[in-house]
Amino acid sequence: MTTPIGIHDLAFATGSRVLDLSVIAVRLGTEIEKYTIGIGQERMSIPAADEDIVTMGAAAAKQIIDRHGAEGIRTVLFATETGIDQSKAAGVYVHQLLELPTTCRVVELKQACYSATAALQFATALVVCDPRQRVLVIASDVARYELGSSGEPTQGAGAVAMLVAADPDLVVIEPGSGVFTSDIMDFWRPNGRVTALVDGKYSIRAYLQAVENAWNDYSAQGGFPISEFNRFCYHQPFTKMASKAHRHLIKTAGGDLDPAVLDAQIAPTLKYNRVIGNTYTASIYLALLSLLDSDEELDETKIGFLSYGSGSVAEFFAGTVQPGYRKHLRSEENRSVLAARVPIDASEYLTWHERRDPTELGDFALPNETPGPFRLAGFTDLKRDYAVTQ
Repeated sequence: MTTPIGIHDLAFATGSRVLDLSVIAVRLGTEIEKYTIGIGQERMSIPAADEDIVTMGAAAAKQIIDRHGAEGIRTVLFATETGIDQSKAAGVYVHQLLELPTTCRVVELKQACYSATAALQFATALVVCDPRQRVLVIASDVARYELGSSGEPTQGAGAVAMLVAADPDLVVIEPGSGVFTSDIMDFWRPNGRVTALVDGKYSIRAYLQAVENAWNDYSAQGGFPISEFNRFCYHQPFTKMASKAHRHLIKTAGGDLDPAVLDAQIAPTLKYNRVIGNTYTASIYLALLSLLDSDEELDETKIGFLSYGSGSVAEFFAGTVQPGYRKHLRSEENRSVLAARVPIDASEYLTWHERRDPTELGDFALPNETPGPFRLAGFTDLKRDYAVTQ
């Protein structure tokens, strides 16, 4: 009998500041409904001055290490499209902050918002080879767009950490997937730019094309029929996109198009992303966490995952929620983290938006603002200096 492998634990962290989208609406003279209804977003997480993808990723992963220890973790896979160095993996900083064993490989993966799914699949393959091993997967990003652009209200920041292991407590990742790649320019961030460039309407069409092709490949590979899936998790650049993608998938697969059924299949996955914003690689797994933390009873529920990354790569795969999963969650703690974020005003938001890492040699200290367990203390000759705060 094949040993089941999947997500044994799942944790998240986010920026400690939060911006209500009404602040952007007032600045741009836009009705707030354009955001709350039009794209399905209400608020966005913003990192403090001493928070970045490393501090958020480490904070998410710390929850897993505190609960399970580091034994058996011989691989750390860090997925991001907000890279902080052209050479060194962001995960190496996390490895040091968490005091993980030196007998560990650490790699960074990049393909827009898709790469965390690649990391998850690579992790399951490693555990197949040696079921004694456990793999730490981290997805962490900060989404930032030009002021006044269509992407501005979809910004956000957050990280998800997953412990991949045999006989998982939360979700078994089922064998087989459908994949799709197409060389397009719907979204890109050239070297030297902090903000991304995006062709919004083209990107939506590209996403839907990827949904269709990934599903068709999944079906051709002998995957489960659409009728066996009860819930679906999508990459969510904004939550309304998940609704568009879901309707397109079900229409492609020949499933039930009843609006009430469609809504029930994804509504619980939208709650966290709606108030955190776009977290790129972490987005689809925040959707999973939102689903697991919902009031539904999900034992043995089969979930369809559609992961998309602009440029573009997509994958459809299946997961099955494990019996007794609820006793392994941190639902109240997760909600408390979101409630504890410090609201910022328009001036503070604009200061964050214009913040840049130094580009010249020298010593640069950062203010101590984060309430989290790790902080970016500053820069020494362009080297990032991290510190443990708790």
